[in-house]
Amino acid sequence: MTPKTPEWVKNAIFYQIYPDRFARSPRTKHVPGIGFKPWGSPPEEQGYQGGDLLGIVDRLDYLAKLNINAIYLNPIFASASNHRYHTFDYMQVDPLLGGNEALRELLDEAHARNIRIVLDGVFNHASRGFWPFHHILENGGNSPYLDWFTIHGWPLRPYSSSKKRPANYDAWWNLPALPKLNIQNPGVRQYILDVARHWIEFGIDGWRLDVPEEIKDAEFWRQFRKTVKDANPDAYICGEIWHLAPDWLEGDQLDALMNYPLGTAALRFFGAKTLRKYRKNAEYRLKPLKPAKFAKRIDKLFSTYHWETSQAQLNLFGSHDTPRALWSLGEDKTALKLCTLFLMTMPGAPCIYYGDEIGMSGADDPHCRGAFPWEQEDAWDTDLLNFFRRATSLRRDHPCLRTGSFHPLYRRKGIYAFARKLDGKEMIVIFNRKKNPQQVTLALDDIIPNGRTFRAVYGKGKGGTVKDQRLSNLEIPGRDALILTSGK
Repeated sequence: MTPKTPEWVKNAIFYQIYPDRFARSPRTKHVPGIGFKPWGSPPEEQGYQGGDLLGIVDRLDYLAKLNINAIYLNPIFASASNHRYHTFDYMQVDPLLGGNEALRELLDEAHARNIRIVLDGVFNHASRGFWPFHHILENGGNSPYLDWFTIHGWPLRPYSSSKKRPANYDAWWNLPALPKLNIQNPGVRQYILDVARHWIEFGIDGWRLDVPEEIKDAEFWRQFRKTVKDANPDAYICGEIWHLAPDWLEGDQLDALMNYPLGTAALRFFGAKTLRKYRKNAEYRLKPLKPAKFAKRIDKLFSTYHWETSQAQLNLFGSHDTPRALWSLGEDKTALKLCTLFLMTMPGAPCIYYGDEIGMSGADDPHCRGAFPWEQEDAWDTDLLNFFRRATSLRRDHPCLRTGSFHPLYRRKGIYAFARKLDGKEMIVIFNRKKNPQQVTLALDDIIPNGRTFRAVYGKGKGGTVKDQRLSNLEIPGRDALILTSGK
């Protein structure tokens, strides 16, 4: 089957928001008697700092100035955790976030600005408070919902933290707070499909699926895709899979994956000198990459997937599940700029993790989940913010950088270069990770014809004219890039 992915995703610049920590709105009316931690409290203290969906609405103009046209939200449904991966009501937006009415306003206001909204779908597991599981807690073996989960003994141990006496039911990573749903139960299947359809019909633009690999049932995911695409053929379905997984992207299950392999390759190449050695899992580990190995990894990504799929991948180098990029790069902002520019010039949809653009830093979860310092603009790195705006503007202004074909050109001595081509126009992107300026001549073979003249749209270097299938004597400043375009 030839994949077909949504056209809008290929032209998207995503912004990932962790709702509790992005922005509070004074317009959100909470019930009396509740309290939040002070905004900006250390994230390792956990708890709720009171970010909400109307807070996002209030900051849409900020996002528009950053050229954002798609938002990926961490879970927003009713939950007993600030990250909301412990869902207890899939049909209700958490009242602490403003409820269903706040989501309605967010969708309406975002769509009016041509910004899409993708929600996080957590369908592998629920929480102890999810109504069928709570029914079992109250009724034991007499509950009709017994088969919605996989239970191994009685009485249940829903709060056991002892390794000797773990939860006696299937749970994600054996965490008793996260009972795993039994996808083989027809009621569970139908419930999840109903949830998926309901929110698409409500107006969301797609789903980011949490740990889809842990639901080992390809037919279910085919049904999920059909349900979503029947409700909106243009909806996006992206899965949290950290490694190469082409079987998921054949056109019958997902549209795309969270492209951690691309992002980690960028961190490891551009941040080689300052990179903090770190390992999240087998797929997310950071150690320096030389140009040839970096290029080989990029080539592998594009040879693994259909071109249609590569254009829809969610490209990112950090998220709520990883250290922040600036922390990973040893606080090297030149490396962060290079990584960002790389994502903005590559095929696929780049995704900015909230706050990276102003220099927010932090180690792994929960340190990467700090509150956005709206009231402390003096703490923002405005030079970095202006750079992000410039990088996103390049992608916005040049369709070639969004959907043009991809052609590797050079991969030596700290230099990585490639061309993008679209509708008779070409762009050349050259990165120099070394501190010193470098001069390079690019062999273009049959990729770009002789006589084509290029000018710079980014960087201090100059372009030139292709002669003898070469573009000669290009000067690339140290720790910077040169981006050239043909024509006007």
